[in-house]
Amino acid sequence: MTHLSESPAPAVSPAPSAVPVRLAATSLAKSYGAGPAAVPVIGDLTFEVSAGEIACIVGPSGVGKTTLLKCLAGLHPLTAGQIAIDGRPVQGPPPEMALVFQEYTRSLMAWLNVRQNVRLPLRHLRLGRAEENARIDEALAAVGLAGAASKYPWQLSGGMQQRVAIARALAYRPEILVMDEPFASVDAQTRFELEDLCLRIREQYGMTIVVVTHDIDEAVYLSDRIIVIGRKPAVVTEILPVELPGDRNQITTRALPEFTRLRTHVLQLIHDAH
Repeated sequence: MTHLSESPAPAVSPAPSAVPVRLAATSLAKSYGAGPAAVPVIGDLTFEVSAGEIACIVGPSGVGKTTLLKCLAGLHPLTAGQIAIDGRPVQGPPPEMALVFQEYTRSLMAWLNVRQNVRLPLRHLRLGRAEENARIDEALAAVGLAGAASKYPWQLSGGMQQRVAIARALAYRPEILVMDEPFASVDAQTRFELEDLCLRIREQYGMTIVVVTHDIDEAVYLSDRIIVIGRKPAVVTEILPVELPGDRNQITTRALPEFTRLRTHVLQLIHDAH
């Protein structure tokens, strides 16, 4: 694993307006139940994520961030509005999307070793064994686990287990990676390492990445734009472009006045949303 004093994360280029929209939510609304007993969770959300962009969704606890993620992934039917990928409405789990959840201990199969866990989503792609092995090797190398393929999840630290979950998503070769509080259950040092891993993944694979997080500093560090949601039912409070320098580093980037300004502004938005 890397340390804070080592080389900085790869360059992060804010997505220009000319970049095509990859993922779009338009007047998205979601309620649970029907009729007078319906409970609205998401009120009216509209936002876009450009191709190759990292966008973080933040908001108060209980505002509906995970519900929104499941709607984006086609796991929940919408009450109103639309989610589209490249202009095509999402009507179920999109084949070009992969998800990484916070609870990696639940998503990994304890009786399978690391290599077998990473192989799981490839079973449905009808790949040859050589192609499967190549994808697994590449994904494990990308997350720094090339030497851990024969270990079992219970033999790994929490951060390493989350790397396995990320490797499994990478092996699937998604065009869009959606992550729900992916680093919330690890210590601070491991969180920094996984954040930099996220930046390297975008750099290496050119993926569009959407991260739902409650950590404001993490959102500022990772994002090309931050989507702040608040109130109940949830609405978009503000969408903030993040114009930090390209070479992001856990020490120097977090010390910048612009980092502090953005963090304070987002914190104020979330505070006001309560």
